[in-house]
Amino acid sequence: MAKKKMMQVTLTRSTNGRLASHKACVAGLGLRRMHQVVEVEDTPATRGMVNKVNYMVKVVEA
Repeated sequence: MAKKKMMQVTLTRSTNGRLASHKACVAGLGLRRMHQVVEVEDTPATRGMVNKVNYMVKVVEA
């Protein structure tokens, strides 16, 4: 079985005052607080969420 591609996502900017859809993307990625790092599977859905809030997150391909 092939190993799943993963990526590490870090929240670098606050969600305060952001659009509701952007807050929802951050929550959907599993991020709750600043500088928190989560590892998510690299799928088209998660990639789309990251692209939508790219100004708020930092991504490291693993």
